[in-house]
Amino acid sequence: MNAVIDNLPLYLQGFGVTLSLFVIAGVSAIILGTIVAAMRISPVAGLRGAAAAYTEILRNTPLTLVLLFFAFVLPQITPRIPYFPAALVGLTLYTAPFVAEALRSGVNGVPIGQAEAARSLGMGFGQALTLIILPQAFRMVIPPLVNVLVALAKNTSVAGGFFVAELFTVGKALANGNGNSIVPILLGVAFFYLVITIPLGILSSRLEKRWVVAR
Repeated sequence: MNAVIDNLPLYLQGFGVTLSLFVIAGVSAIILGTIVAAMRISPVAGLRGAAAAYTEILRNTPLTLVLLFFAFVLPQITPRIPYFPAALVGLTLYTAPFVAEALRSGVNGVPIGQAEAARSLGMGFGQALTLIILPQAFRMVIPPLVNVLVALAKNTSVAGGFFVAELFTVGKALANGNGNSIVPILLGVAFFYLVITIPLGILSSRLEKRWVVAR
């Protein structure tokens, strides 16, 4: 374990980058995913079609290919984007469709009478969605949303292949430089990922019990 302790500042530096990627991309993906979910159930056919196309394309495209586009292809079209923001955009766009599908399943679980009651009160689609339907949908899909965020935390490691010095990249460099301590070094990397994922699981369990919605 000396290799881990001796290189703790490097671990913390990589963990800070991973945590930044996770938090910023996670919040952005939830916001974008909510918008996409609203478009998927919109009464406007064009919005539904655009959201469905975006969701299907991104969900069926490897994350590596998405990050490859933002790291190497997009700079050929527009002024060069630094690798960290490019990774953030790629992770956000890739994760948002999974958030949207989780939310859409929650929306489908809200009794139809809720929407009908909202319409009877004179609410439009936007008001009914934001005030009545989405709050209940979020409560229903906490476990799936947490699973999406856990996947995002692990997906941040892919950014290391595109010159972002996150946790996995630091661990790989340390393993290459300390051949006799590969196992402890990799266990150190796993520990820092668990610092993110285990609290998410605990939070999910508590929120699910607190905000349980009868189906």
